[in-house]
Amino acid sequence: RIVDSMFSQHAKWLKVTSELPWRRNIASLNYLLASHVWQQDHNGFTHQDPGFLDHVINKKADVVRTYLPPDANCLLSVFDHCLRSRHYVNVVVAGKHPLPQWLTMEEAVVHCTEGIGIWQWASNDQGSEPDLVMACCGDTPTLELLAAVSILREHLPDLKIRVVNVVDLMKLQSASEHPHGLSDQDYDSIFTKAKHIIFNFHGYPWLVHRLTYRRANRNLHVRGYKEEGTITTPFDLRVQNDIDRFHLVIDVIDRLPELESKGAYLKQQLQDKLIEHKHYVHEHGKDMPEILNWKWNNNG
Repeated sequence: RIVDSMFSQHAKWLKVTSELPWRRNIASLNYLLASHVWQQDHNGFTHQDPGFLDHVINKKADVVRTYLPPDANCLLSVFDHCLRSRHYVNVVVAGKHPLPQWLTMEEAVVHCTEGIGIWQWASNDQGSEPDLVMACCGDTPTLELLAAVSILREHLPDLKIRVVNVVDLMKLQSASEHPHGLSDQDYDSIFTKAKHIIFNFHGYPWLVHRLTYRRANRNLHVRGYKEEGTITTPFDLRVQNDIDRFHLVIDVIDRLPELESKGAYLKQQLQDKLIEHKHYVHEHGKDMPEILNWKWNNNG
């Protein structure tokens, strides 16, 4: 892969030249990946490989940075930072198709500066211990995770959910491994030490497991791209890879024993929805209106 090779050579060059006191730092190399894996209405197999992130993360921690902004305001904030930076390779993943706007510009600047954070407006565990953590990284996974949270809050209102969004992927890594990494104390305060974490990720699931393997909480369940699907509707591709709202809610019900009786009816409804979706896409060639027109509201 020519692009991978070019990236590798430049990253190695940046690493070596940073050790030479007489050579000035240069402007960063910025990649914007806009035609990504979750929009396959015409590209098909040529775009179905989010593995560039895996390749990038193998390089020296003092050279590479990876960002997955969840909306347009976060993209603006991230790219402003990238264009001002020096002597890095910055990789930004953001789709070119319209998606909801989750944060104001002011909120986006704060969130992107921190790189990771609890979205209090989407969570309902304030003042109590969460029953589970629902985390997301990437624009499409964020959309589906928030839709899943809205279903849970509507049908299981007593369930305490903490919603976490990750912009800077390297925050998941230990501070001893990457300068952007969280300390164990900060990581545990966000993700807890033992609660189940449902993590909806843009790329291959095992990348998140690689980055978090030293963390205390082993109840991490990552959903991401698993080489399913071809040219189809956006939501159908998500369904085939289990990152859609319905599979996420079913995953929550299956992970929490206390929901077995309460969640049984909801689980059946969502399984029926998946069948309805399959038939609708086959007949109409587009996603169901309730998927296309979904919007977040404070009550889920």
